[in-house]
Amino acid sequence: MNNLYKKNELTFAILWIVIYAVGMGTLQNSFGLDSLWHMLGLVVISAAIFLFVKKNGLMEKYGLAGWAKNSRAMLWFIPLWIFSCLNLFSGFQPDYSVPGLIYAAVSMALVGFAEELIFRGFLFKAMLKDGNVKAAIIVSSVTFGLGHILNLFTGHELIATLIQVVFAVAMGFVFTLVFYKSGSLLPGILAHSFIDVTSVLASDDGSQLVNLIVHIVVIVVSVIYCTYLAKHVETPAINRVDAKQEVLS
Repeated sequence: MNNLYKKNELTFAILWIVIYAVGMGTLQNSFGLDSLWHMLGLVVISAAIFLFVKKNGLMEKYGLAGWAKNSRAMLWFIPLWIFSCLNLFSGFQPDYSVPGLIYAAVSMALVGFAEELIFRGFLFKAMLKDGNVKAAIIVSSVTFGLGHILNLFTGHELIATLIQVVFAVAMGFVFTLVFYKSGSLLPGILAHSFIDVTSVLASDDGSQLVNLIVHIVVIVVSVIYCTYLAKHVETPAINRVDAKQEVLS
């Protein structure tokens, strides 16, 4: 892995996306989201990528060295906390009983960590290295969203999956811009993990109107917040490319 990373960061990122998608998709399809094996798979993947980053002195590069120093300029990440609470509007009604509920909740917390580091860390930074900021943001965000199509293979309905893809693309742009403009991956990890954990605790009985309102809120807030970040927040040095190529400062 070290040699591949040094030779081609983009190939390294794509390999991790494949490992994650195939590995976790297979475990979830075979054993279920609430299984011990699914949780252990996420523990292994999360530990492996974290140890790689830590061992190679990449904590700052991938936004794990500390909280953002420009929280005020980032509006204290308020949109992220709004998104984190949306699953709770339908109330609590877990789909699983203990201990499956614990396995599912821990798994979802680890999904937030692993996906942020793979998509916002490895993939985004690998593309950012080439200097094309727009392409890096779009590819990272859209790839993250399209990855949710794999839910079709775990029993989800087509329409519900497509809605989730649109939701995930919108969220992907927010998470990517937050990392790009703050230099910290921690706010995105925290929000992403909380969203996923509450998804297994929340009731599925919400009305279609409520679900529609939630998705509209996410899209509108995402557009407004991303526009604000792109136009009014200075990019930290850790993510800054050549001034002639910088289009979002």
